[in-house]
Amino acid sequence: MRIVILLDGLVLPPLDWDCLDHKGVRMPQSAATISGIQRMVLYETRARYFLVGSNQAQTKHRVLKIDRTEPKDLVIIDDKHVYNQQEVRELLGRLDLGNRTKIGQKGSSGLSRAVSAFGIVGFVRFLEGYYIVLITKRRKMADIGGHSIYKIEDTSMIYIPNDSVRVTHPDEARYVRIFQNVDLSSNFYFSYSYDLSHSLQYNLTLLQRPYELWTSTASSAEEEVHTQSKQDSFDIFEEEGLPTQVVYGLQNEPYYKYVWNGKLLERVKDIVHHDWLMYIIHGFCGQSKLLIYGRPVHITLIARRSSKFAGTRFLKRGANCEGDVANEVETEQIVHDASVMSYTAGSYSSYVQVRGSVPLYWSQDISTMMPKPPIRLDQADPYAHVAGLHFDQMLQRFGSPIIILNLVKKREKRKHEKILSEELYPAVINLNQFLPPDHCIDYIAWDMARYTKSKLCNVLDRLGMIAENVVKRTGFYINRSDFYCHTIRPDDRWGDVGGHITASGRVQTGVLRTNCVDCLDRTNTAQFMVGKCALAYQLYALGMIDKPKLQFDTDCVRLFEELYEDHGDTLSLQYGGSQLVHRVKTYRKIAPWTQHSKDIMQTLSRYYSNAFSDADRQDAINLFLQVYQPLETKPHLWELPTDFYLHQRNTMALPQDRRSYTLWWSEGILSYLPVAYDEVPCVDTMKKVKVKRVNRFDESIDIYTEFFKPYEITSFDDTFCIAMTNSAREFMPKTVGVDPSPFTVRKPEETGKSVLGNKSNKEETLLQRKTAASAPPPPSEEAISSTSEDDSEEDRDDDGSVSQRSTPIKLLTESGESNRTQEEIQPHVVKEPYGINLAEFPSEQDLLTYKRFAQLGESEHRVERTEHINLANISFLEPVSCFPEDSIYAVSSPQVDRDSRDVFDSHVMTGQGHVRALCRDDMLMYREYVKNRYM
Repeated sequence: MRIVILLDGLVLPPLDWDCLDHKGVRMPQSAATISGIQRMVLYETRARYFLVGSNQAQTKHRVLKIDRTEPKDLVIIDDKHVYNQQEVRELLGRLDLGNRTKIGQKGSSGLSRAVSAFGIVGFVRFLEGYYIVLITKRRKMADIGGHSIYKIEDTSMIYIPNDSVRVTHPDEARYVRIFQNVDLSSNFYFSYSYDLSHSLQYNLTLLQRPYELWTSTASSAEEEVHTQSKQDSFDIFEEEGLPTQVVYGLQNEPYYKYVWNGKLLERVKDIVHHDWLMYIIHGFCGQSKLLIYGRPVHITLIARRSSKFAGTRFLKRGANCEGDVANEVETEQIVHDASVMSYTAGSYSSYVQVRGSVPLYWSQDISTMMPKPPIRLDQADPYAHVAGLHFDQMLQRFGSPIIILNLVKKREKRKHEKILSEELYPAVINLNQFLPPDHCIDYIAWDMARYTKSKLCNVLDRLGMIAENVVKRTGFYINRSDFYCHTIRPDDRWGDVGGHITASGRVQTGVLRTNCVDCLDRTNTAQFMVGKCALAYQLYALGMIDKPKLQFDTDCVRLFEELYEDHGDTLSLQYGGSQLVHRVKTYRKIAPWTQHSKDIMQTLSRYYSNAFSDADRQDAINLFLQVYQPLETKPHLWELPTDFYLHQRNTMALPQDRRSYTLWWSEGILSYLPVAYDEVPCVDTMKKVKVKRVNRFDESIDIYTEFFKPYEITSFDDTFCIAMTNSAREFMPKTVGVDPSPFTVRKPEETGKSVLGNKSNKEETLLQRKTAASAPPPPSEEAISSTSEDDSEEDRDDDGSVSQRSTPIKLLTESGESNRTQEEIQPHVVKEPYGINLAEFPSEQDLLTYKRFAQLGESEHRVERTEHINLANISFLEPVSCFPEDSIYAVSSPQVDRDSRDVFDSHVMTGQGHVRALCRDDMLMYREYVKNRYM
């Protein structure tokens, strides 16, 4: 049975209830749990803070009571009770009445409203009492299957203890300033219903695990079954005597490596309800719409920066003793058909790759004030212990094969980058000798900088060959099986794609790990080429293109290149303090000559950042991530000569259980390879999933209501999909007669108007700052863009212009929601994307031209005949077959008569070389054709 809900012309495929297990028993559907707290109001009395949280529709409320009488301790009480709107109003009224100075006094209220918020970042304490950090403004950045992803726009840090009990400390204000140097309004993201710390592959395969695997888990959580009233959860089957359909609501534990407020929530994690906990990631998130003849395909790029061994460029290099590397970022590109929103009926695909510093003990001495400080190896590691810890993490999260693409230099007059290659390659060889041959780590070393200087070599062609081999080995994720067109029109490259094939599609196994020295410029270009290759396979698997190949200078690749340039600029600002210099246009050697002057200012900007500001930013990151926790008995953060021992905790004590040098991987990983251990439904991974049985109409799993908000009046112009970058609007040429396909190669002069093409330099600078990370202030307005990485002596002929793809800046209302774009959205007439306004009536001159053209076409092959011609004898236009059912969900084969089959069989045999003998009717038909055509 399949139910289709029709609302205002929208067709939303429902949850698939016709799921049977191996015993033939109906299997309940599973769905991700939506957070029940999405809006908050903080109320204040002299002795308490009352944080009232509600869901999106404001029909259910929860209350946290925070004590303000404790000077240095955090006392939080969560009564776990769910209030309706009337009950919470009565509760606030009683609190107001009970906290007035005099009973019955109306002048000064005992309960005052402090701030409205959208989530809790966490609780932090320095030398005095605790602070609470709240998100006060947000902006929607992406949408994946109805799950919204928000960017933090503003936060508020509130001191909890009352002034009467506050114990002041002279250094408290300095710690607050250092903590606030981490700009939470720059590239921090969260979602109420989508786990951003995991990949789309993990989140969707979690929903597809078989029912019997968590029967015991669900039975232990039986007390969480929602017993809602009919007005809260209406079931259309209840009155018919049918059983209520049950859904398993899943809540998974986040991957803490990519969570940046995990330590800030650790103090209250076991005290409050899980709806109060909201985990944020740091990195990049961008989404653009690719229109394929009107069919929307959303391309999303999500970058997750690791919170382990995090820091700035020269202060965090290599790896720590736990295997975490500096500048480690997991980049995921998600492609999905936006015409269908449901996870069960829609088509979703993703591809993941990783960048990170070389996993060795190495650093650079910045005390010499040199542009390129010498690389030094801090500690000998003959058994590759730290590299083994790092690759063990990767095998557990991604499976095999792990492919290393090392882009550092091989030939240098003075040995510099080559030191890292000479240490990394033996470490990989040492680790591989203990792994099974099928799951060994692949090592690809390629001197990208040397190839760039050569005039005979095309860097991107070489990278394209590497990318093709990598994607074929790792495969990619897609949640649907192959189309029939892939069988009848096979492509040679499609059959070689690797990965793990399942009943519902494909799963990516293994990952590409790219590194240079800084993991910025060269790495971003290499990742772009691999992502471009994977995007072609993803679009081919979704049935959007006929061959898994994309060309440069097409609207699709331009849109994707813009996403990756924004992605690279943002990550470069976070780690290096400046934007990219060597872009894709640099390696294509089509960058304008005007870029050289900008590079000089970018180099100065980067040198200034690394020399004078990186230390302060590193202190702020250490304090925010609670790597350093202030105590009165410890030296202050600014008094420490180095933070080495903060990140290398195991060096302070002798380890009790030393890991084996030969069996360097964790237990149980090899038995499931090439599939990642984290995605296997085993006992260890099932412990991380919380399951509750809910009604299928319960709002905690109702993504339709969450996304469309039928209880609100919304404006179409304010929707996120209107403001999103559109390939037809921003990239397609505006001239008449242009092929609207986004896969057509355009000439440079045919390029559509860029997103930022008409903006002033001041607006461009503002947009850069809105999307930038917590970078230090530059020396001048012109020096906002980036410098190069360690290839500063190389020729720079790249394009440093501001990236085109960026969500328009939105003005924020008092409630913190982004409702209007900075420039009022004008109604787009058809003339803008297509070059002609179809609503206008053609001019007389155009009509006259068309009539002449039609007359010429009619008389072109006119045949002089004396007898009357019966058109029915010449063209028989009745259909010989039809499709009884034809939609994106099901197609029924047409019924074809015997004569048509004979004609088709004859055509097939002719193509195979078996030509039948011509009969008399064939000869007469051919003579009639020759007579009418040529005589």
